[in-house]
Amino acid sequence: METVLAFEKPLVELRSKIEELKVLTTESTMDFTSEIEHLEEKFEKLQKDIYSNLEPWDRVQIARHPLRPTTLDYVASIFDDFIEFHGDRHYGDDEALIAGIASFDGQAVTVIGHQRGKATKENIRRNFGMPHPEGYRKALRLMKQAEKFNRPIISFIDTKGAYPGKAAEERGQSEAIARNLVEMAGLTVPVISIVIGEGGSGGALGISVANQIYMLENSTFSVISPEGAASILWKDASLAKDAAEAMRITAPNLKEVGIIDDIISEVPGGAHKDQQLQAEFVQQTIRKALEELNSLSQQELVDQRYAKFRAIGTFAE
Repeated sequence: METVLAFEKPLVELRSKIEELKVLTTESTMDFTSEIEHLEEKFEKLQKDIYSNLEPWDRVQIARHPLRPTTLDYVASIFDDFIEFHGDRHYGDDEALIAGIASFDGQAVTVIGHQRGKATKENIRRNFGMPHPEGYRKALRLMKQAEKFNRPIISFIDTKGAYPGKAAEERGQSEAIARNLVEMAGLTVPVISIVIGEGGSGGALGISVANQIYMLENSTFSVISPEGAASILWKDASLAKDAAEAMRITAPNLKEVGIIDDIISEVPGGAHKDQQLQAEFVQQTIRKALEELNSLSQQELVDQRYAKFRAIGTFAE
């Protein structure tokens, strides 16, 4: 069954009425064409009103939608000849983070991204998109390889956060993320990051120190989940909706303060409504970003990335 979010229920009910009238028109002698046309117009207006006035918590729900396109969905639609690499050469492979090489408009690129599952078994196998340290070390291995062969890096962000379990900490979770931050800051190739769902905490930052950062319209990017923030601030996770509002974690909020470079529009209803069309929007953004970054020298890429992150935030002495 299709997952229906709370704010979508009026649309679902209206669509159900339209379908009922269509069935009656075909099965009886009565003609409901004019009524159907009227309801279709009403549906279009209502859909536009709802999705143009989404609250932060509504966007959080869309970002978490179980049918939302994953990294591998975008890889299949946008890139050619993708070859996935496995393992960090220290411990093992982490299926919560995929990495490999591919072709984009004839140019060799390195692709890295968090990977959730579409069903329960796959989610368990991929640890719900929450990488262990070996995932970040695998990503770093591929990024340094990209630098060696002068390949641009494109990363897809979609995780609640790095896995916080005991085993991950024992294997150096925080060190792995910190090393990625340092190494990515000095990469001499273009780095483009796109938040396609949730961008949570250091788990997201570990592959998003980029020259340009983009967010899908209904994605989120924050240091902690709304539930986590509510638990810490107000000792009540049920206040997550209020936390989402206060934290300003949505794409429009982050574009306003300069943390991201731009917003990628989503198809009406969210990216899961038309994955192929959404992939085309993402593809256009990557193409434009590469055209800009490919013209920069190695030192200019490093300098631009440094200046970008130095400019984030305000302070007073």
